[in-house]
Amino acid sequence: MKKILLLILVTISVQSYAQLDKKLIDKPGVISGKVIDNATKESLPYVNIVIRDTAKKIITGGITDINGLFTVKNIPEGVSLVEIQFIGFKTYSKQIKIEKGNRKIDLGTIALLEDSAMLDEVVVRAETSTVVQKVDRKVINVGKDLTAAGTTASELLNNVQSVSVDSQTGNISLRGNENVRVLVDGKPTNISTAQLLKQIPSTAIKSIELITNPSAKYNPEGMSGIINIVLNKNANMGFNGSVDTGITVGHYAKYNVATNMNYKTGKVNFFGNYGYNSGDNYNHGFIERSSNNSIQNFLMKDKNQSHLAKIGADIYLDSKNTLSVYTSQNWYTGGGVGNILIKNNNVLTSDAPISQDTESISSTYNLNYKHDFNKEGHNIEFEATYSNTDAPETSKNQDLLDANNPFLNYTNSIQNKRNNSLINLDYTNPLSENAKLEMGLEYRVNNTSNINSNTQHQYVYDNNGAITGTTPIGDSSFEYDRKIYSGYINYAYTLDKFTMQLGARVEQFQIDGTFNRTGLPTANVKDDIFTVYPSAFFTYTPSQKNQFQLSYSRRVDRPSIQQVNPIREWSTPLVTSIGNENLNPQFTNSFEVNYTRQIERGSVTFGSFYRVIQDNISRVTYKDPSDPTNVRQILSFTNFDDTDAYGLEFSLNYRVNSWWRINSSVDFYAQKQKGIVDLTTPNAQQIEVQNNAFNGRISNSFKASKNLSFQLFAMYRGSEKDIQWEVEPMWMINTGASLNVLEGKGTFTFRVNDLFQGMKFAFKSKTPFAQNGRFKWESRTAYVGFNYRFGSGKNKAKERRDRDDNIKENTGGF
Repeated sequence: MKKILLLILVTISVQSYAQLDKKLIDKPGVISGKVIDNATKESLPYVNIVIRDTAKKIITGGITDINGLFTVKNIPEGVSLVEIQFIGFKTYSKQIKIEKGNRKIDLGTIALLEDSAMLDEVVVRAETSTVVQKVDRKVINVGKDLTAAGTTASELLNNVQSVSVDSQTGNISLRGNENVRVLVDGKPTNISTAQLLKQIPSTAIKSIELITNPSAKYNPEGMSGIINIVLNKNANMGFNGSVDTGITVGHYAKYNVATNMNYKTGKVNFFGNYGYNSGDNYNHGFIERSSNNSIQNFLMKDKNQSHLAKIGADIYLDSKNTLSVYTSQNWYTGGGVGNILIKNNNVLTSDAPISQDTESISSTYNLNYKHDFNKEGHNIEFEATYSNTDAPETSKNQDLLDANNPFLNYTNSIQNKRNNSLINLDYTNPLSENAKLEMGLEYRVNNTSNINSNTQHQYVYDNNGAITGTTPIGDSSFEYDRKIYSGYINYAYTLDKFTMQLGARVEQFQIDGTFNRTGLPTANVKDDIFTVYPSAFFTYTPSQKNQFQLSYSRRVDRPSIQQVNPIREWSTPLVTSIGNENLNPQFTNSFEVNYTRQIERGSVTFGSFYRVIQDNISRVTYKDPSDPTNVRQILSFTNFDDTDAYGLEFSLNYRVNSWWRINSSVDFYAQKQKGIVDLTTPNAQQIEVQNNAFNGRISNSFKASKNLSFQLFAMYRGSEKDIQWEVEPMWMINTGASLNVLEGKGTFTFRVNDLFQGMKFAFKSKTPFAQNGRFKWESRTAYVGFNYRFGSGKNKAKERRDRDDNIKENTGGF
């Protein structure tokens, strides 16, 4: 890490000296100005400014800031050509002359005109996904190659660099860590991450934002950072839309359909999305224990049907006031059936069918009001969001070989209810041409209630281990409320090619949880913590093609409800899942270095990160102390000792030629873990392991003709290790094709995923039992789909900021 930082600092110093030397010799000039949309008069951010010489060779350039302003320096003496380029608009060109007495040229306000020929192409999704490195995030603009990777967000995200989705649990991880928050359009949801990713069709996703080191402006929860899923939302004049439909065939058939529509006229923009997924999923696996020569065989069939709808409007009251409202509605039914067979010494000892039915109805309502003051970029914004979820669940557990055992034969009826409220107030003031101040206040409240009625009993043993009777485990319930009061301040300053942003966020965090179980004392979980979260970002751009970034932030991972709930969440014949009410929050100091290089046919990004982690929260499993047979185990959570983690990332987006494009990434990360696994034995031995993991992805897009293209995708996820588990590597190769029809308005898609069935979850462990296992799901599938686009395609660019303000949902499942 020290060598990497030293190399980057030396590079920055050398390039800085070279630029300074060039200024002294060439006496360069400076141009400045502002770019707006000619029709709406709104500022256009991130517009390319290109300076060419008389031979049309690029000399230098830059981009506009968030307010449409630009300044380009180091322009040599003589005649040059200024080009202003932005997708959807005609290129603006102007000749300038830098000479003695005229070295600073103000081009004033430049109004770009729409290019209708280009706008017809804007509504068509690109063939290949692109990666853009912004100041505080990495943006993956989703192309056809990624949407072809799966029918849901879960499958799509599994093909995004640095991201992994556990096909067993649905848990998502970023850079090998599950302590990550998932947002949709920068907003919180009441739905668990695993369930949410199943509900969103991949075709409804516009981009994925990886915010690995968020600034003080953002909620600090989630050690690995934030994954923001941005859904499609047009802002086009007239009526526009698209329809996607398809079928996936593996062990079972699955269906999906999605539509995205928009109508803009005058001062109102209406938009709406709808997505539907339906189908069953097949899953099977085994776990072997050498200690007692036993094997557990699992066979599962999960069912899934989901509807996701979002409607809203942007109302432009006048040139300085905008009101936006939307609501999203989720309806989900799922569950499944399965069976667990247990053999000891090749003799069947348990035949346990299980069934589960779940529902989830979730609603979100959002209101946003923004007022712009007279000074450009000076504004205040108010936002309020409310969401609620009702998620009942019923399950039935049996054992056909021991039908009278009250511990193995029982039913559960669970009522889950959650609601979130969020209020933001943000203020932005550009103090000068080079300085900007941001301030904000936020109030969040999250309320959760759960009632679990069950018929399960457990045996009572005497001192000799003989059964003397049974006793009900009892019903349970809990109330878990969280309140967070926070405020932040950020100050940004730009000097020549160097940009600095310093900030801090303060939070008062309160928890009040009450857990009740029949026959046992009430367990209370309370916390009241005041914390400061500083952040710092430094960006150096020596030229249009090179950018260096150094950042720091402090983050927190607070235990979720499932992690602290001391009441049994679920159980199988050999495993019981409970939480740990004594968990402490996990704090992380995160450092990052990134370098982005624009090359002739694409871009290259190199990154490095280092984290110092306090009270590392991890899963743990240990022997059930209440089991006299010594075969059952508890699955829970604990705080391991302080640790650190570091890693390297590399991504490439490259156009080999006119018909072949590559998008690839590799990442490596390492972490040392140490802690105590056996939570029931005093002075238990501490265990220490070193985990080194390597992952790689490459996506190839081949254009056979104007309308026909092919895709080839490969992925490798290396082996991983923690204190208790070693996970084997997995890999996947996908291929597909797409054909444009109906004058480019329609697209047929065909693909085959996991051609050689390399995707499986295989593991081994030594504690608390020597065991190994493997799970396999429907990874090899064939898909056929059709997309149709309609409407005027008259795009009006409207920049809208999506704030991140979610709380992390973390399931406690196995």
